[in-house]
Amino acid sequence: MDTEFFELSDYKKTGEISLSDEEKLIKAATILREGGLVAFPTETVYGLGGNALLKEASRNIYAAKGRPSDNPLIVHVADMESIEPLVKEIPRQARVLAKRFWPGPLTMIMEKSPKVPYETTGGLETVAIRMPSDKAALEFIRLAGVPVAGPSANTSGRPSPTTALHVKEDLNGRIDAIIDGGATGIGVESTIVDVSGDEPVLLRPGAITLEMLEACLKEDVDIDPALEKPMDSSVHPKAPGMKYRHYAPKAPMVIVQGDFYEGCDGIEDGMKIYEELMKIVNAVKALVNENAAPGKRIGIICSDETWEYYFEKGAKLPKEKVYKTEAIDIRSIGSRKDEKSIAHNLYAVLRSFDDENIDYIIAEGVDPRKLGYAIMNRMQKAAAQHIIRV
Repeated sequence: MDTEFFELSDYKKTGEISLSDEEKLIKAATILREGGLVAFPTETVYGLGGNALLKEASRNIYAAKGRPSDNPLIVHVADMESIEPLVKEIPRQARVLAKRFWPGPLTMIMEKSPKVPYETTGGLETVAIRMPSDKAALEFIRLAGVPVAGPSANTSGRPSPTTALHVKEDLNGRIDAIIDGGATGIGVESTIVDVSGDEPVLLRPGAITLEMLEACLKEDVDIDPALEKPMDSSVHPKAPGMKYRHYAPKAPMVIVQGDFYEGCDGIEDGMKIYEELMKIVNAVKALVNENAAPGKRIGIICSDETWEYYFEKGAKLPKEKVYKTEAIDIRSIGSRKDEKSIAHNLYAVLRSFDDENIDYIIAEGVDPRKLGYAIMNRMQKAAAQHIIRV
């Protein structure tokens, strides 16, 4: 099939939806409402949308992505009124969290109603629901007039798409349309919390952190064991990203993680921070030497704080913090002082290494707390849990 492309030109420039953009969204919404598949922007990553109430649309989403059919889809809505027909009831905790974080990057799992087909829920009696905050996403869902099933718009297992071009690289010719609303803001998928039982359970970390959830609910939120160790192959995942290999570049990847974050609330001593970061840098350099070979290209993912230490003292450094030779590709992913910048750039850097035909990736780990918890979750999945601690 030919994939139709709808560029929201004015929205990309101003953040507001013009009449011209609205006309494009109406066309895209019509395609989806009639059973087609449409990729759309959200504040997290691009989603691959289909009518969540049509069995065939959900089947087509799995087929287009090459996604296992027991991996649930997230249903996107534009308002609270749209949720009630989809669930048996809206739990108290869901209402509290929705009041604080919706629209926004939070997905909640509740018991589904008979109206939601098992093809959408991956065979489960629960349904994952989210209300995105991206204006174009909300308008698209509103115009569609149906709940929109929307996993990330990429080939299953690959780094999630943060631009329409990423979607086109993976799914062009396999879906009906792509809405180009510009680069996404957050860059990692939504937080997922299960509120279908007595106790809330975090299934996937994201921009809405564990600390934020607990502060809002005024109670502890349990952490699903799958976040601490790989899920058993016999277990049916309750949410996307729990069981299967995700977010992965084509090349094998290893993470070098420092231990100076463990059990501390931050290090004030600048010299101590420097010493600990240098341990990471030196370990990365050692891995480069160990894996160097003729014709082999190695990619390094570092931070603004460590970037300069990969070069000889006094060397002229590229302003864009990207350095490429025939043997090595070094890229800063952002500042450790601004984890949002790291989350925003993670998937784009992983995809750029695919484009550059990198053979082996070495990535610096980040502080695994707050938003860093989500970043490390995605990096560990991408690296198949291959971590070296220094």
